[in-house]
Amino acid sequence: MSTALPHHRLFIGGEWPEGAAGRRFDAVNPYTGRAWATVAQAEPGDVQRAIAAAQQAFDQVWSRTSGYERSRLMLKLADLLQADAERMGRLESTDNGKIIRETQPQMVFAARQYRFFAGYADKLWGLQIPLDQRDVFDYTTRVPLGVVGLVTAWNSPMGLLANKLAPALAAGNCVVIKPSEHASVTTLEFCRLVEAAGFPPGVVNVVCGAAEVGRALVDGGIARISFTGSPAVGREIAAAAGRRLIPVTLELGGKSPNIVFDDADLERATVGALAGIFGASGQTCVAGSRLLVQRSVHDRVLQALAERARAVRLGDPLDPATDMGTAANEPQFRRILGCIERARAEGARAVAGGGAARGPGLENGFFVEPTVFADVRNEMEIAQEEVFGPVLAVIPFDDEDEAVRIANASRYGLAAGVWTQSLPRALRMTRALQAGQVWVNTYRALAAQTPFGGFKESGFGREKGEQALDEYLQTKNVMIDFSNDRRDPFAMRT
Repeated sequence: MSTALPHHRLFIGGEWPEGAAGRRFDAVNPYTGRAWATVAQAEPGDVQRAIAAAQQAFDQVWSRTSGYERSRLMLKLADLLQADAERMGRLESTDNGKIIRETQPQMVFAARQYRFFAGYADKLWGLQIPLDQRDVFDYTTRVPLGVVGLVTAWNSPMGLLANKLAPALAAGNCVVIKPSEHASVTTLEFCRLVEAAGFPPGVVNVVCGAAEVGRALVDGGIARISFTGSPAVGREIAAAAGRRLIPVTLELGGKSPNIVFDDADLERATVGALAGIFGASGQTCVAGSRLLVQRSVHDRVLQALAERARAVRLGDPLDPATDMGTAANEPQFRRILGCIERARAEGARAVAGGGAARGPGLENGFFVEPTVFADVRNEMEIAQEEVFGPVLAVIPFDDEDEAVRIANASRYGLAAGVWTQSLPRALRMTRALQAGQVWVNTYRALAAQTPFGGFKESGFGREKGEQALDEYLQTKNVMIDFSNDRRDPFAMRT
C-alpha cells in the first residue's frame, strides 16, 4: 500500500488554502533523489489575496499594535522556534541536503535574531529637532512601510527568513513571504509557530512557487521587496521594483577572497579555508571560494588543503557524523559539475576532488566531491563566477599590494577573510578590501548584532544588526507652528 506524501498548503490571512488552481509541486530530498513532500502551488491571484490580507492586517490591527506587544509576540515566537529546533532542523536538512550539525544550530540562531529585534520593537525613537525659529516645534518619527515582500533562497531558508522577518516585524510591517520552490517546507512549518505565538491573522503570509510567483509579488503593490538569491534574478527584481518606484534590499552572490599571509597560524588558516568553502557544501553566499595564499607558504597550504578535502566525510545529512551533505537540488548539482569541467578546460588543476562523489550511501544523492583547484589565474571563470558549491580556487600572491589587487578584481564584494598575526597588516587589509563583511583570523562567523550586506554586484542594503531596521522604516517629519504670527501667503517661511 502506498503512503501519501505529507502535503503543505499556503498560509494566507491566518488560513491554510490550496492554490487557486489546485496545483502542487514536489519537495525533493537531495539525499535520496525522491519526493518526500508536496507543496501547494500559488497562482498570481493567490499572491494578490496574500497582499490584501497583509494590508488588511496592517490597516486594522498591526499598525495599531504597540511596540511592546510586537516585542512580546516575537519573544514568544523565538521560544517556540528554539524549542522546536530539532524537528525544524531535520525538516530543513531533508529539504535542502544541509547537514543536521548546521541546520539545528541555525534554528537556534534564528531564534536569537527574533529576540534581538524584539528588543527594538518598542524603542524606535524619533528626534526633536531644534530649528532657527524658536516658535516652531519640530520632530521626526520612524514609521513602518506597510506590507513588504520577503523572497528567500534555498540554501538557508530559516536563517535567511530571520534576517528579513525579524526586523520587518519589529518595525511594524506585515509581510508576504515567497520561499524558494526548491525548499519551502520549513517556511510553511514555521508559520504554525507564528500561529501558536498568537500573531494576528494576515501579519505573516506565505505563497510558494517559482518565478511567476515572485514576479506577481513584486508587481502586486507592496511597499518594499527584500530578496536573497542570484545577481541575475536580483537585476530583474530591481528593474521591476524601479518601474513601481519601490525600494529593494538585495543580498546577492559573492566570489569572496580568503587571504592567507605567511605569518598566519597556518593550521587555523587551513581550517578556516575548509570552513569557508566546504561548510554547507559551499552553498553559501559568503563562501571563501578564492583562496589567496602568499607564495612562500603556497605549496604547504595547498598540500594541507588537498589532504583535508579528501578526508571530508560525505553522507546522510541527518547523520551527525557527516561533514558535508549534498547539492541542494539537481539543477544546482549539474551547474556545479559544469563549472568544474570548464575550470579544467581553462587549465586549472584539480588536486582534490573534481567530480560527482561516488561510494556507499551516495548512490542516489546529489553529491559533489570537495574540490580544490591549483594553477588558477584570477581572470579564469572559476575565479570570477560564483559556483555555489564545494569548489575552491587557490591563487598565489607575493605581497599585500598584489593580494589586494587580486581580491578586488571581481564584480562581487560580499565578504573577505584575512589571516595574519600582524595587527597593522590586518588593519591595512580590512581598509583596502572592497567587501561588506571582512573577517580576520576567522571565517563564516555571524552575530545577530552585526550588519551584513555587499558592495558592488553583491547587492545593497543591510540585514542583521541595528541597521537592518532602516530597511523597513521610513522617516516622517512633523513641524508645529505655535506662534501667533500672520504670514505672507506668497513667501515660504524659513
